[in-house]
Amino acid sequence: MVTSLNEDNESVTVEWIENGDTKGKEIDLESIFALNPDVAPDEEIAPSPETPPPPTPTGVKVNKIAKVSSSVPSPLATNIERLFVVLSVSLVFMAARRKSNCVKEVEKLQEKRERRRLQQQELREKRAQEVDTTIPNYEIMYMIRDFRASLDYRPLTTADLIEEHRICVCVRKRPLNKKELSMKDLDVITIPSKDVVMVHEPKQKVDLTRYLENQTFRFDYAFDDSTTNEMVYRFVYCQTSDFSGKNQDCSKGIYALAARDVFLMLKKPNYKKLDLQVYATFFEIYSGKVFDLLNRKAKLRVLEDGKQQVQVVGLQEKEVKCTEDVLKLIEVGNSCRTSGQTSANAHSSRSHAVFQIILRRKGKMHGKFSLIDLAGNERGADTSSADRQTRLEGAEINKSLLALKECIRALGRNKPHTPFRASKLTQVLRDSFIGENSRTCMIATISPGMTSCENTLNTLRYANRVKELTVDPNQVIEGGRPNIHAVTQLDLLDEDWLSISPQRDDLKLLCEQNEEEVSPQLFTFHEAVSQLVEMEEQVLEDHRAVFQSIRWLEDEKVLLEMTEEVDYDVESYATQLEQILDQKIEILTELRDKVKSFRSTLQEEEQASKQINPKRPRAL
Repeated sequence: MVTSLNEDNESVTVEWIENGDTKGKEIDLESIFALNPDVAPDEEIAPSPETPPPPTPTGVKVNKIAKVSSSVPSPLATNIERLFVVLSVSLVFMAARRKSNCVKEVEKLQEKRERRRLQQQELREKRAQEVDTTIPNYEIMYMIRDFRASLDYRPLTTADLIEEHRICVCVRKRPLNKKELSMKDLDVITIPSKDVVMVHEPKQKVDLTRYLENQTFRFDYAFDDSTTNEMVYRFVYCQTSDFSGKNQDCSKGIYALAARDVFLMLKKPNYKKLDLQVYATFFEIYSGKVFDLLNRKAKLRVLEDGKQQVQVVGLQEKEVKCTEDVLKLIEVGNSCRTSGQTSANAHSSRSHAVFQIILRRKGKMHGKFSLIDLAGNERGADTSSADRQTRLEGAEINKSLLALKECIRALGRNKPHTPFRASKLTQVLRDSFIGENSRTCMIATISPGMTSCENTLNTLRYANRVKELTVDPNQVIEGGRPNIHAVTQLDLLDEDWLSISPQRDDLKLLCEQNEEEVSPQLFTFHEAVSQLVEMEEQVLEDHRAVFQSIRWLEDEKVLLEMTEEVDYDVESYATQLEQILDQKIEILTELRDKVKSFRSTLQEEEQASKQINPKRPRAL
């Protein structure tokens, strides 16, 4: 664009945009005319030497560019002098005309530019009248609105066929909540079809120009914010619940629908004759520990029996007769579940809650339905905190989500090994990962708000890694259909993994399969945390055994009673007391050594947390 005319040196100043930056330079008029012949002035034909010179125009100064030698004959000298005068005058006329044409073109450009600015200003004013300009980022809102206008919407309907998946991954967009509405947050999530989710992420160029980066994901099902729980339940039959603090309304959720169907099915003839009884359990996993939410948060132990079946020792099962009984238990459990405030949620769940509906026939397990509400991970990446409790909490959430993802992937791809020992969550859910009749569904609930865009993208990336279904976003626009294909990126497991010890090497396998998210330093930290949790359990178990042991007290009581006799055997007393003391010293010394090792492990965890340098510092 020509921005100014420089008459002194017969040039113009031009500007242009290059890679988001404004650049400029001066170009002489000759180059302009050579590149743009249509604006160049018509060439003047100089008169012949015999033609008498035209009269000198008023205001034009004629400069003689050469002097004629006195030795040259006078007529010739006169003609040459006239020639230079004529050429000089012609050049003045040509320059004046060229300047005149260039000025006109520049003025036209300036007029166009001003006209365009006025039109843009009128458009902004018109839009400002249509919308409340106090809404932050209302220009981004118009970009999203214009983009949505180009989409071909084909949302999920009840007429769509229900597809059966051994592994089903879905995304559900929730409505804007009260906090987001009060701050006039923008909705940046679009669900144009039954399996596509689009995120309109606001970006900014170097020159501060704002634009949208439209990212597209594909899942088995995608539910927009107008989809009812009944609609979701129709296609997936189960989902994790929305944890919204201590006063969660359970009567309208997926849990209630699942419980209702269980009792309806039991009334049918083919199930009624089985005489099945229904039980429910509800426990949470927090920082690698298991607590019974239906028994005053009693701490539970997770062990493998002789048949390599995982047992949650001490977990109480409550018999339920109807849907209302199930909902009461859920309310009781939610009231004492561990939660905390994060940047994204005032009542974010900090633990994984596992609610199970168990069917038994004459005491024997007939079937199990597990509903898992995963912990909110807004601070799951905070593994370098000075607060050890926050570090351990975040590390366990981070690790268990990675483990859950890899277990579901291994299950869906029929891999020879499932790394369920990598976390307590996947360990207690082992029976859900094995068996021909097992089915797994994961639903990721996302916020539509622009302020939560980063957390939403992290959630979608996590869910996408489970099945890795891709879609070409260009095919979604203007009536096109997605070009969908599945991508398998998980390589076959090395056979060496199957011959190595369980917990540590499942963790190593987990980290190696997620190198983009887990740096070597982060792996070392997870190792330290796992060792810390294991040693803590051992120390507590040994301490509890010592504290609860009454054998010594009874033996010492008998020994002391013996000394009250007049003629008691002093040598026997000394021998027995020495034996008791030796036993005490041996056991207490062993416990002391374990406590010392435990303290060293605490220091190792703290040092490892300071060395963390994740390759991609983001939540999962």
